[in-house]
Amino acid sequence: MDPITPVHGTAVLLLIAAAAVAVLLLLIMKARLHAFVSLVLVSVLTALAAGIPAADVPTAIAFGFNTTLGAVALLVGFGVMLGRLLEITGGAQVLADTLIGRFGEERAPLALGVAALLFGFPIFFDAGLVVFLPIIMTVARRFGGSLLHYALPAAGAFAAMHALVPPHPGPVAAGVSLDGDIGVILLVGVPVAVLSWYVGAYLVGRYFGGRIQVDVPTVLFGEMNGGEADRPADAGTAGGAADGSAAGGGGATTLQRSAPAFGLVLSLLLLPMLLITLNTVLGTLIETGTLSGESDFVDLLRLVGNTPVALLITLLVSVLVLGRRQGSLADTSRILDQALAPICSIILITGAGGMFGGVLRVSGIGDALTGSLDDLGLPLLLQAFVIATALRVAQGSATVALTTTAGLIAAPVAADGLGDFRIALVVMAIAAGATVLSHVNDSGFWLVSRFFGMDEKTTLRTWTVMETTLGLSAFAIATVLWLVSAPLL
Repeated sequence: MDPITPVHGTAVLLLIAAAAVAVLLLLIMKARLHAFVSLVLVSVLTALAAGIPAADVPTAIAFGFNTTLGAVALLVGFGVMLGRLLEITGGAQVLADTLIGRFGEERAPLALGVAALLFGFPIFFDAGLVVFLPIIMTVARRFGGSLLHYALPAAGAFAAMHALVPPHPGPVAAGVSLDGDIGVILLVGVPVAVLSWYVGAYLVGRYFGGRIQVDVPTVLFGEMNGGEADRPADAGTAGGAADGSAAGGGGATTLQRSAPAFGLVLSLLLLPMLLITLNTVLGTLIETGTLSGESDFVDLLRLVGNTPVALLITLLVSVLVLGRRQGSLADTSRILDQALAPICSIILITGAGGMFGGVLRVSGIGDALTGSLDDLGLPLLLQAFVIATALRVAQGSATVALTTTAGLIAAPVAADGLGDFRIALVVMAIAAGATVLSHVNDSGFWLVSRFFGMDEKTTLRTWTVMETTLGLSAFAIATVLWLVSAPLL
């Protein structure tokens, strides 16, 4: 849906946006109204207050909801089924045992973060997070303490790679808009992402993990028996075997099984990464003109690497190599069915968060924010960061903030005649601004909140702060590199 012509001035639109966020937080945190109901209600009221005609309000609220749900529902569904299958067959425990054995118990959060950085190179934030969830929670349950100690470093790694590093769509689109070299952006983005992750996510995760207790939720693992989820008795070895049950609505399913080997589990987790990498590399080559996109074979390869299709293929392979060899297909199907039941609320709330963000975009509030910041006379790098931050706060999507900001500052970047290295730093500044202040209009906020079993207040205190420190760290690194490179360029 195209944005409407605003009927209010910039000041009024900004007041409407601020009031909408405030009312939403009050409804959820104080009145304790369900988050899904609150998001839909505030989206409708915001659309009316911003001047969207009443006849167009249903279309406006459906725009963001349908777009977000279409992107998230398949990823979350396939990811959770894959995660549940890995957990119930002992695969998650095997992987966790091996990682901890290599890094040591004290460095478990570091091990998870490094693994997530590697997995996050080609995989989008939401897809990577849902695939990685059983590993995070298995490690957290094994060693105890707050889930945040393990979850924030891993989730922050996916967020950093998604925002800063090609071939993810945000930095690629921003680089193309600014006429930059995607290869240079990649070479700059990787070290910036790793350093900003270490400071803004890993260290922050350790800080919150020692101060805020968040218990391991049972979304993926079902109900615990005596504090332990059913799994192979000797899940850390390939030869252990025991009875296990898939708890959840509809009764238990019992499988006689041995835990899979580490190499098999790793291969299953690498499979979607390799397929998605194929798609993103081909997309980058087409975007830069290196490869022609008019080929049925290339289209087929890109289809296989499309994120939902890649996860579907991975799930089918997992059913064949994990489920069928350790139980009947009917037993495996019951496990997958039981995995879906607890996530309906997560999917709906995530879609409603996208609905709220979509209303803010369609109403023109995002344009009002950028218009008010565009002529402040700020230095180029700071201007890129501030505009991206305003867009991020206004409409929630980091990718939208990245692409929109790049288009807004493309003219001054071209006028300054910047080289590829400095254009890459501008992309880093935009990505940093598009990362900070994740809040209630960001679908990622609700994914993290619901998957990690946190209420909204705790999510704001932890996830929002971590995303902000991650973005600020990336901007600080880009600024230092900008200043250091000035005499050399």
